[in-house]
Amino acid sequence: MTAIPSLQVRLHAPGGPEALRLETVPVPAPGPGEIRLIHTAIGVNFVDVYHRTGLYPLPALPATLGVEGAGIVESVGPGVSGLSEGQRVAYAGPPAGAYARVRNLPAERAVALPESVPDEAAAGALLRGMTAHMLYSRVRPLRAGDSVLVHAAAGGLGLVLVQWARALGARVIGTVGSEAKAALALAHGLERAVRYREADFVAAAREFGGGDGVDFAIDGIGADTLVRTLAAVRPYGMVASIGQAGGDSGPLDLAALGPARSIALSRPGVFRFMADLAHYREGAQATLTRLEAGLKVEIGARLPLAEAAEAHRRLEAGETSGSLLLLP
Repeated sequence: MTAIPSLQVRLHAPGGPEALRLETVPVPAPGPGEIRLIHTAIGVNFVDVYHRTGLYPLPALPATLGVEGAGIVESVGPGVSGLSEGQRVAYAGPPAGAYARVRNLPAERAVALPESVPDEAAAGALLRGMTAHMLYSRVRPLRAGDSVLVHAAAGGLGLVLVQWARALGARVIGTVGSEAKAALALAHGLERAVRYREADFVAAAREFGGGDGVDFAIDGIGADTLVRTLAAVRPYGMVASIGQAGGDSGPLDLAALGPARSIALSRPGVFRFMADLAHYREGAQATLTRLEAGLKVEIGARLPLAEAAEAHRRLEAGETSGSLLLLP
């Protein structure tokens, strides 16, 4: 097998969206334990922004960004079993390299797609689904009747978290930035939408939880939002901090958690969860099961691979709803 030239979005040094460069890179024949994949859809996630800015440094530069995609197996390397040329697969998580028309991928990270799951749905939901599975089964096992607060409920992750929690029998309140985003989240099962620029989400969440607050709050905003969210949770409830799209919240005094409030704070990372191959497979299967059962994947925008910088700009500006895809 020979190398295939591939358009890829590369990062040579940390920076703004303008640091992303479209380049042609030869992709060699897959090595032992690898497949060569032709992408059909590529997921854009906020962790890609963290990689671009250097907040979460990539192992080495230059590098191709992106940690989620779906496509067709073009060829398989020595020692690969269970996958074949022409098969539809998806993947999520490291190693980065999804912003590409063609890439090589460890075969153990490729997940075969059922006929009923479209490529775009897989590319827009696999990483988010694994995050939901981790949060609701490992971090704070969710029970029917629990109350949950989801920040950015109309985002790609937010919509998955809302639907997943409702499927488990939980009640969900969420924050949104506009009336249109409120309508979108409500249409995906959110029970109450709080427009955070106009209303106090802490008071709303406490009321929603019966006066003392919700059982579980999930925050990917960070900054002051995380600090305020601590007051939205009932005693012995939990806050999960899963990102900092709005900035670092800074050092946190343990007295903010208790003993007066008596709450727990978790900082789980889905990449750490996925580092264990058994957990990765578990999360992937849970996501595919939800998709086959009717989990809706809202595709907020589709952009050409060459417009990855524009995708990052929209994501950072909060202009997106649902999942954002790049099409090679």
